[in-house]
Amino acid sequence: MENFEIKNQLAQMHETIESFRRSLNFDQLEESIALNENQMTDPDFWNNSQQAQQLIDETNILKNKYDSFHNFATEEEELTVLFEMVQEEADAELQQELETRLLTLHEKLAAFELNLLLNTPHDHLNAIVELHPGAGGTESQDWGSMLLRMYIRWAEAHNFSVETLDYQAGDEAGIKSVTLLIKGYNAYGFLKSERGVHRLVRISPFDSNARRHTSFCSVEVLPELNDAIEININPDDLKIDTYRASGAGGQHINKTESAVRITHLPTGTVAASQAQRSQLKNREQAMSMLKAKLYQLEEEKKAAEQAAMRGDQLEIGWGSQIRSYVFHPYAMVKDHRTNYETGNVQAVMDGDLDGFIDAYLKWQLAQD
Repeated sequence: MENFEIKNQLAQMHETIESFRRSLNFDQLEESIALNENQMTDPDFWNNSQQAQQLIDETNILKNKYDSFHNFATEEEELTVLFEMVQEEADAELQQELETRLLTLHEKLAAFELNLLLNTPHDHLNAIVELHPGAGGTESQDWGSMLLRMYIRWAEAHNFSVETLDYQAGDEAGIKSVTLLIKGYNAYGFLKSERGVHRLVRISPFDSNARRHTSFCSVEVLPELNDAIEININPDDLKIDTYRASGAGGQHINKTESAVRITHLPTGTVAASQAQRSQLKNREQAMSMLKAKLYQLEEEKKAAEQAAMRGDQLEIGWGSQIRSYVFHPYAMVKDHRTNYETGNVQAVMDGDLDGFIDAYLKWQLAQD
């Protein structure tokens, strides 16, 4: 790497770090940390264990922001000194160290910037991801399984854990529906960008005439709500069904009707769980998912009412096609909200979604 390139990178990183300084408001950040830590010294702090844990988690998030910024600033200073040394005396080993550390700092700054965009109330929560292939039988069900693999690969790359809450196998291939619980800090904040209809254009492997097919799959993303958020549901409004749980390939997880499906009759909202061997635990999980769905419906209703008052034309829900994946006659994945696109289709299908997520979060920020 040429010296002028390194100098430009250092200048860009300095500006990025300074923008973090302006946006984070360090005086307020320090004050919030101090106030929280003072509360933790109260003898009655653990009387409400749930609130106590929430405060600890919140404080750890604030400390992480504070420490990360100072680490970035220190690293930038050290790299600047290292660059001056390389300029004064050519040294291949120092040059290699400088370039390696520059790349590492660039990646850390990009990840930190992405996290700063996640500032809505539920962004930090785990994510519930539901996949529902559209009409089209085996073709669409196969597309659903491809998206399932994509999200699992993305989660694994970010060290998130993945739990399959409900799995309905396709008749010949793929899936009829799948519900995942993706656990990790900011999982919902990242994955909310995926909510909507995903469209595939390809030469169908199931068509003996090798014709081009278009398939659709709906993706629903919900935050896994904690008990602090109250959702009141009338038990009389619920229809509860039990059935035998089955996993990928159609094999039975057990021989009893441990799987649970709950339908909220007034809205037609359905939630199902078969991850646990216990019917009681599956019922609790399904009820938790149902609450998340009803909460989201209420939030959408409020957003629609506010948009109507402003005179906006706001499209909410699954109906909008958010992204196209074209395998033939050319290779491209394009997000129709942000216009972000890439020709590396295979990388995307292997879970490389960060470019789309970053573009969505910045686009969403511009809408507010």
